[in-house]
Amino acid sequence: MALPHLRPITLSLLVAFSAAHADDTALSAVNVTAKGYSASDLETPISTSTLEREEIARRGGQNLGDALRGEPGIAISNDSAQGQNPTLRGLGKDSIVLLVDGMRFNSAQPAGAIASFMSLGMAKRVEVVKGASSVLYGTGALGGAINVLLPQARFTPGVGVEAGASFDSASKGLRGTAVMNASAGDHALMVGASLARIDDYKSPEGSVARTGYDSDSFIGQYRFRLDSQQQIRISAQLHKDEDVWYPGSIQRHPTNPATRTTIVHSPQQERRLLELGYSRKGSGEQPLNLDVRVYRQEMERQIYAYANWLNRDIVTNQVTFRTDGIDAKADWLVHPQHLVSFGVNAWEMTGNPDRWQAAAPNFTAFSANNPFQKAKITAVGAYVQDDMRFGKLSVLAGLRYDTVKSSADSMLNGARTTGLDGTDNAFSGNLGAIYEVSPLLRPYANYARAFRAPGMRERYESGVRGDGYFYAGSPEVEAEKADQFELGIKGASSQFVYQVAGYHNRIENYLTGQILTGAAATAACGAPNAGNCKKTVNLGNVTIRGFEANARWQVVSGHWLSAGYSLVRGTNNDLDEPLFQMPADEARLGWLGNVLPGVKADFTLRLVDRQDRIATRFTRGTENATAGFVTADLGATWAFAKNQSLRLAVRNLADKTYHEHQTEGLSGWEIKAPGRSVQLAWRGSF
Repeated sequence: MALPHLRPITLSLLVAFSAAHADDTALSAVNVTAKGYSASDLETPISTSTLEREEIARRGGQNLGDALRGEPGIAISNDSAQGQNPTLRGLGKDSIVLLVDGMRFNSAQPAGAIASFMSLGMAKRVEVVKGASSVLYGTGALGGAINVLLPQARFTPGVGVEAGASFDSASKGLRGTAVMNASAGDHALMVGASLARIDDYKSPEGSVARTGYDSDSFIGQYRFRLDSQQQIRISAQLHKDEDVWYPGSIQRHPTNPATRTTIVHSPQQERRLLELGYSRKGSGEQPLNLDVRVYRQEMERQIYAYANWLNRDIVTNQVTFRTDGIDAKADWLVHPQHLVSFGVNAWEMTGNPDRWQAAAPNFTAFSANNPFQKAKITAVGAYVQDDMRFGKLSVLAGLRYDTVKSSADSMLNGARTTGLDGTDNAFSGNLGAIYEVSPLLRPYANYARAFRAPGMRERYESGVRGDGYFYAGSPEVEAEKADQFELGIKGASSQFVYQVAGYHNRIENYLTGQILTGAAATAACGAPNAGNCKKTVNLGNVTIRGFEANARWQVVSGHWLSAGYSLVRGTNNDLDEPLFQMPADEARLGWLGNVLPGVKADFTLRLVDRQDRIATRFTRGTENATAGFVTADLGATWAFAKNQSLRLAVRNLADKTYHEHQTEGLSGWEIKAPGRSVQLAWRGSF
């Protein structure tokens, strides 16, 4: 399927709509993640996406990646039903910062999605900042940041409960969520739980084995009001998954690749978070707002390799990635036209895998095979940002300095103990401006510099990865540095809301795996793995450029049309070929409207182009082209009582067989997406 080039058409339509509605009153979404505090999107020279709770529920997403599917500039990389990672502007999980309530998730994730270590059922809001964002979020924010905001304790007298339940026919999945808020005087308490029991889902070609799992999430928060300006809080989160398999991780075993395969699974994995925070809200003509938090987050995983021909595990791995962090930030209105914000972030992540591997040919005798021991990454950064206003011109400027230190006691199962320490120092910055020609015509420009220090796996771990290659860790690799330029237009009125953006991102020292052969492969990966050897290296540079557009138009009262478009082009400048695993071009069309008293219906059409711009020299033919596809979703929501609603929806209405281009797995073995699924959901509050 070939889609027309929609960019000129989209721009023309948006400019025409701007002129038509120039006199309407502007309506603006509010975003916390883009500037670090609550701010109008229309005064922010950055491309953003925001999903409110109602929209999350309407989409029926099973996890974060599923909910963001189809958003301009966002694609999905997955290796299972549970593990679906959002990618931003062609950059994957290692190059974006994922946050929950403003605290970053840290984990050296070998399989699955770090984004799935939370329950989307409790999310109040999802905010996405697209493009380089290191000024606020430090290392890793080359592609942007995603912040999932969960319920907070509220000082609303009395007790209130919000709850929901859903069922989908593709996986026969049952989900239930409940959150309670209670408050009296200066005390506020919130507790919540979200449970899921998911079976193997069905694609149009039949049941997709090993896609079921169980998931439990619990959250709680207590707030105490010291006075009208100051509060302290204690927050806790617990998320557990059981029996998670990753069909996209199936690999051919080197002893007999024709008939023997392995698959990765996690019998149990758990995330624990404990936070202590203090906040102060300023007053007067020059208010100073302050927030300080300390936290500990632990990601504990069992990661096993299962031999399909033996029906048992031949590799076991248990590891906890622990992060201790402190964040202190403030914003100060030093002048009516200058809001200055500044902060310090520091965190330390440790990991110490305990891995045992069975030896051929009988695979009965296990021995230790630890990729690294007592690894540690320590990051400290400080930033300052000035949000300036000059009449109808808004300017945002920021500067940050980071130091990231890495160390490990050993790697290669203890074979190497020297040369493992590394330090990366980096300046990040941004300078953007947006001008209000009219409420519906606000052009902007932005330059941002970001960086990403190498992670634990890139520095220290040697082993088989998801593409079937044995990777050799490289303690000597350096941090990536990115320079992004973005031009865009945005605007909003009571009838029309839109964003259009074009960007160019050049990344120096791009971290990736390079195929080695001959003596170099034997030296890096060892003789048994020399035939399928990659080493983590810094490429000279890559370029990613793209265009995205998003618009909603109220054609008549109570009826909205929406459209979105996304185009990404990546180039490996060292080899002069397309960059590996770039998402396909995509368009989205939708309608939402009132059809009966209390009933809203919606329809979404997703059109994804064939992706044949693939890496060939770099991957030696292991990246295959992906066919284009079209999917349609149809649903209706009935508000049958005050604060009560039922929703009936059908996803993948035509029962299309497809997989996303960034689906992980060996060529031809990628897992198929779910087929037609009927979803029934209830939501209510008391």
